[in-house]
Amino acid sequence: MAIAHDYITQRGGAERVVLALHRAFPEAKVYTTLFEPATTFPEFGEVDIVASPLNRVAAFRRDHRKALPFLAAASSRIRIDADVVIASTTGWAHGFQTTGKKIAYCHSPARYLYLQEQYLGSAGHLSPAVLGVKALSPYLRRWDRRASATVDTYVSNSTVVRERVREIYGRESQLIFPPHSVDVSGPRSPRPELEEFVGLGGHLLLVSRLLPYKNVDKAIRAAAGLPLERLVIVGDGPERESLKASLPSNVRMVSGISDAELRWLYARSRALLAPSHEDFGLTVVEAAAWGKPSIALHSGGYLDTVDEGTTGRFFARPEVADIAAAIAASRFDVWDVQKIKAHARLFSEESFAQRLRGLVDRASQDAKSANDGLV
Repeated sequence: MAIAHDYITQRGGAERVVLALHRAFPEAKVYTTLFEPATTFPEFGEVDIVASPLNRVAAFRRDHRKALPFLAAASSRIRIDADVVIASTTGWAHGFQTTGKKIAYCHSPARYLYLQEQYLGSAGHLSPAVLGVKALSPYLRRWDRRASATVDTYVSNSTVVRERVREIYGRESQLIFPPHSVDVSGPRSPRPELEEFVGLGGHLLLVSRLLPYKNVDKAIRAAAGLPLERLVIVGDGPERESLKASLPSNVRMVSGISDAELRWLYARSRALLAPSHEDFGLTVVEAAAWGKPSIALHSGGYLDTVDEGTTGRFFARPEVADIAAAIAASRFDVWDVQKIKAHARLFSEESFAQRLRGLVDRASQDAKSANDGLV
């Protein structure tokens, strides 16, 4: 079998899922359009990765968005010779050509095509990003729907994504939550520039890609109005420089941190702040593994991953006032740490791997039966 993924150039939840897939199927090659070892998880250095010819262009490896006009054609030319392929995808890997059965593990149908207002945020109507996406959208939607028709089995990572797959592709899908891979017993290392700021702990933690729909800007403004709170933001993305320019004295932002440094931040935090529109929301499960509650937007994947009153509290809208009110109210919350940790165990990697192995076994048997019928 083989594994496919859109591009491996970032450090995020989808990339962690690919690593979990590879641990479940360690002999599998991983096929992708772009691979940049310097900006993704170091564990990929030990994986057999096959990248498309687009990978020769350094600018595309540094920023996959610049490759948008070429990704459909590049994806269509990737051919995987395997009995079964699991395609971890938000828009490209489900279009890779395969000789066998294709299982699409869908993190979401492409946001830039079907949730453009949310994806592009407040970018101006005449900005290059907006104009480029809108110009390419009709062609890419046709390509995307043709690609979806080549999938034998759809798997969705959350209830909201399952509904989106049904609405956009007209396909039913199984629901398999992605796993957390938090090792709370692993080493912890303080981030030097944060040691004094974090101190003995008690800060809020926000772990996110820095994109418009993540609402990090609103979290910063909410924290600015709560001078007794401290917020640490971990992440990178196209909004990084503009967000850094707006940081008040009680907010810090870091990117490119190690797992040991992230463990240190989780272990000392008071709670995770999760203000974004997420398809699943893996960070709230990671926080729960540490026994930490979440303050989360009542939307999307968080409805699957946050048990209100047990593992966190919700706020209704991704607005500054709502976020600030939820943070302020959370100061008086009392949590049962063991119940929070028990909730995280529902999203174990063992359960994830077991269910996917069952799908792969059935797909392999179907492929063998089909081949026997041709003999």
